[in-house]
Amino acid sequence: MNGLQDSHHIRKKEVTRMNYENEIAALARTTLDIDSSHDIAVGALSARGSDRVFYRLRWDGRSAIGIHYDTNRTENAYYGDIAVFLRKMRVPVPDLIAHDPARHLMILEDLGDTDLYSLGTLEWPERRPLYQKTLVAAQRLHRVTETNFPSDGPRLMDRFDPALYRWEQDYFLDNFVRRCCDLDLEPAFESRLRAEFSPLTERLCGLPRCLIHRDFQSRNIMVSNGEPYFIDFQGMRFGNLFYDLASLLCDPYVSIPEEGREELLSFYYVLSSQELDWDAFQGYFWDAAVQRLLQALGAYGFLGKVKGLEGFLGSIPAGLRNLGTAVSHVPSLESLRDVILLGQVALG
Repeated sequence: MNGLQDSHHIRKKEVTRMNYENEIAALARTTLDIDSSHDIAVGALSARGSDRVFYRLRWDGRSAIGIHYDTNRTENAYYGDIAVFLRKMRVPVPDLIAHDPARHLMILEDLGDTDLYSLGTLEWPERRPLYQKTLVAAQRLHRVTETNFPSDGPRLMDRFDPALYRWEQDYFLDNFVRRCCDLDLEPAFESRLRAEFSPLTERLCGLPRCLIHRDFQSRNIMVSNGEPYFIDFQGMRFGNLFYDLASLLCDPYVSIPEEGREELLSFYYVLSSQELDWDAFQGYFWDAAVQRLLQALGAYGFLGKVKGLEGFLGSIPAGLRNLGTAVSHVPSLESLRDVILLGQVALG
């Protein structure tokens, strides 16, 4: 863009933002019956990676969260119905106060600014109870299977199947290996890598499917009055529960000590009365951790390099370390070990 075009673009975005703020304030005033004598202050919150814009509304000592969402990402339109469904199931999520599908606006309960990510600097014994509560709530979600999912349940994204697992693997290769690391894999090497992914995909597809959050990490678990609440669940779908467990316990955003991870995995194992023996349970967890971290690294590359949300690039080193840990528990992924080493060298 030249200077004139750039200035016009900025002004257009500013006008659009002000329109959204006015529309959200009007929706809140009507829905919450806010007297006209009270001004509503609307402030934009930091950008997230889901093509949605978040605002905090404040009036008369009260607050709420406003969202404008882009329906170019199909799942964004599903959030409202899923929120209502999860509340009925007693899965902890913010209350949906208002939803205007025609204008792509929502008003949600304000749970504050504390999440598991922001608490990541606390000593592990202080965080452990919150993670245990989070797993208790997750297990409530995981009890819902394709068989007992209600016929009038909300629309969901397509379930995990071989095509989706392969898409995540390609996402990693395209956006992390090629885009972030600027690596051009030899065709024969890439063929070996993809051949190693096939048994991983088969093992994950052989697991029973249940409802999973799909992005179950520390920034998507708010903490209010000492209790966890799930957010950003618009990508919910049927998949294997280990994907959620790996998302939480191998989360690149925060550090969980190795003994803490094993303790929490054991906690969930006992809580959910698994039919699998402990060794098999751990094996599937590490399979899912590899898959999840491939997706996460691909997402960091895409959001940072394509979407311009450069903050996500800062999570790549931890994500790569965690992927190395996961791969160390899955002996059949020799080529992926080499990719990790190449990535570490390329990133310095």
